[in-house]
Amino acid sequence: MANSGVQLLGFGLSLIGIIGLIVGTILPQWKMSAYVGDSIITAVATYQGLWMSCAFQSTGQLQCKIYDSILQLDSELQATRALMIVGIVASIAGLGVACMGMKCTTCGADDKVRKARTAIIGGIILLVGALCALVACSWFAHNVIRAFYNPFTPVNTKFEFGAAIFIAWGGSFLDVLGGAMLAASCPRSKQVSKYPKGNPAQSASSSNNKEYV
Repeated sequence: MANSGVQLLGFGLSLIGIIGLIVGTILPQWKMSAYVGDSIITAVATYQGLWMSCAFQSTGQLQCKIYDSILQLDSELQATRALMIVGIVASIAGLGVACMGMKCTTCGADDKVRKARTAIIGGIILLVGALCALVACSWFAHNVIRAFYNPFTPVNTKFEFGAAIFIAWGGSFLDVLGGAMLAASCPRSKQVSKYPKGNPAQSASSSNNKEYV
């Protein structure tokens, strides 16, 4: 029962983590304009994401524009996109495999060892997907920090972290925890006694023979 509870907890954490990865990938607030320097203009706030860039005006209007061509994007942004997509697809696939191997499901319930191994394989796939997303978020954050502290970057083009990258970070960490819990659900090995169990009928007959002798 304890092992089944760990699997359910890992499944729930992984599911929330995947939702966080999807939401974080779609949102455009991966980086936002940083207000630094002497002359600060707060009329327009600029957001940039993996798929679009948005401008939020002080009047409350939000205007977004989807990136026109993939070839015009930076190689770093393209790599971040690819890693996030691979991480989401791998996490969904791993969650499906782990669901078939969980104790609370009836799929393949006849062979418990194979069922537990299926859950472990699903957890490992979840870990791979979560690590892909974690690398993508950390790489994007590193590029934002490097551009922010670069003295040759103009003040009005400096960016800082947005809300979407924190959501994606949180989703990847939850995915790591859930995958680790599912991967740790190893089947318990049966303890084999050192002494072989004898037949009680044979032991009784041998004791009777000893009494007659």
